[in-house]
Amino acid sequence: MEDSKKSKIVDTAIELFRIKGYSAASMQDIAEACGMAKASIYKLFDSKEQLFTAAFVVCHRTLLEQAGALDREGANHGLSPKMRLIRKIEFQLQYALENHLLMIDFKEEPIASNEHFIAAWKTKKNALLAWYRELLLEAYGSEIDPYIWDIVAIFRGIHNIYLMYVRQKVVALPMSDLAAFIVDRIDAVIEDLIEKAPKSIIGWNNMQYNGLNPSDLSVRADTVRQLFGLLDEKIRKLPKTDGVREELGKVAVMLKEACEAKPSDSTLVRVLGAYLDGEPELRPYMRQLHYLMS
Repeated sequence: MEDSKKSKIVDTAIELFRIKGYSAASMQDIAEACGMAKASIYKLFDSKEQLFTAAFVVCHRTLLEQAGALDREGANHGLSPKMRLIRKIEFQLQYALENHLLMIDFKEEPIASNEHFIAAWKTKKNALLAWYRELLLEAYGSEIDPYIWDIVAIFRGIHNIYLMYVRQKVVALPMSDLAAFIVDRIDAVIEDLIEKAPKSIIGWNNMQYNGLNPSDLSVRADTVRQLFGLLDEKIRKLPKTDGVREELGKVAVMLKEACEAKPSDSTLVRVLGAYLDGEPELRPYMRQLHYLMS
């Protein structure tokens, strides 16, 4: 009995949050829509934050369940992997459009400081990323595996920006056509990656960070170490004499040690960085180092 009552409250809350958003929908609104006293809801959900978190979890679980059912239906009808990908993207676009107030970036909302919501959001994020990885590998095969997280990042960027324009009601294209357009662009990206075989930039570890899950000092220190690895490679390839490359390499090592010192020697970092910055081809690396150390 209690479970059915909780389900009714969550389903009702989803509808109200979907229409009004987190801030505008009140517990009194939800209680009235459920036809029960607000005190009855508080017996099952300690706070509005707890109820919203439950609604958020159900909304995203429903997305993945319905997308899975759609994919199985497509497979049973013999649709190609590419057509099934288009159908899944169309479904997600339409679902996100109809439920966008439950699927937005919540970093500006009061709920973003709630630890239980943040935990649910991280779980959702990981599940969605795994789903993106799976649907892209199913459509394009293992050939894209070395670049899978770069492709996921590019796909998410394209998907999210076009969805934003759709929500602003400045895109007339039906979601089926928009999904096909997005897949065509991903085709071009994948073809280019396979042809040119660049080094991958994004990995699973990078994908986990966001406004609600910012990187910490240890992660940033690792990024600085990666930058110095790239700097060393660049110096070795500079069209300079062996003596100049050796000198630049030594300065780069000293700069790395100065950055890693506890505390870092800001004066030495600035002096050594300025020396390397005098080499035009190394200037972008120094700008990036300045950003990472700031």
